[in-house]
Amino acid sequence: MSEERPQRRPHGDRPKKRDVNGWIILDKGVGMTSTHAVAVVKRGLSAKKAGHAGTLDPLASGILPIALGEATKTVPFVMDGRKSYVFTVAWGAETTTDDTEGEVVERTDRLPDPSDIEDFLPRFTGSIQQVPPRFSAIKIAGERAYDLARDGEVVELQPRTVEIDRLALVHHDGNRSIIEADCGKGTYVRAIARDLGRALGCLGHIAALRRTRVGPFTEHDAVTVDDVATDPAALRPVEAALSEIPSIAVSRDMAGRLMRGQSIILRGREAPLSGKVYATCNGVLIAVGDVERGELVPHRVFNLGA
Repeated sequence: MSEERPQRRPHGDRPKKRDVNGWIILDKGVGMTSTHAVAVVKRGLSAKKAGHAGTLDPLASGILPIALGEATKTVPFVMDGRKSYVFTVAWGAETTTDDTEGEVVERTDRLPDPSDIEDFLPRFTGSIQQVPPRFSAIKIAGERAYDLARDGEVVELQPRTVEIDRLALVHHDGNRSIIEADCGKGTYVRAIARDLGRALGCLGHIAALRRTRVGPFTEHDAVTVDDVATDPAALRPVEAALSEIPSIAVSRDMAGRLMRGQSIILRGREAPLSGKVYATCNGVLIAVGDVERGELVPHRVFNLGA
């Protein structure tokens, strides 16, 4: 009688993917792409579905919100939020990429005084016109601008309106300055450094960049790659992305209607008459929608086991 041999696991067998719902607020390190960061988090949690809320360049560090499962439905609420950065401008040279990765295209020996920088910063706050960097993800006739630029094509990007709430000089040492920025969606910090350098007549490019806030998420919420698989508290709830809009509690019957995509009538003196809200039932997120004349119309419905 032959001896029974133990079965071997198939080569390359991987843990089964599972439903993971929530947010990982990753403190991305320098050198990692946003796509790679999402893949690392997804693999670490064996999650079925994941995506990020706002690309962060490989040379940049800081807040990269990663949505898992049902949280991907709330990505627009995070991407549309305000962002904050701390960045270092190296004076005396402009590069093709507006950061240290590009080739130097022009140099100058002139360096700015701190008072000059502070005098010029207000020109770049408020609603301004900004030309994005040639090496950016903006599409031109279906092609990414950075792909065209790498192929040697002359990329002409049109100015866009962006909102910059605050620029503040926090340190200056002669040939480098550290600046803080609070801004809206679509703002390029590299373009701020480039345009400020041109305005000052001393040229400039980004030498270091860190994102400290994206929408409702700050450095206080951030975890490292190592924390993702070892710290259960690293996974934040889906509704963490919705903290900047009101919430309402609904009955089980109302929750059932919302989950079927049907609208409900909100009653009571405290019920909102208009605006965007999210609805919960027994503490579980059910839907996000708009209230119109006391009627809640769902636009995003969540399957979180309610």
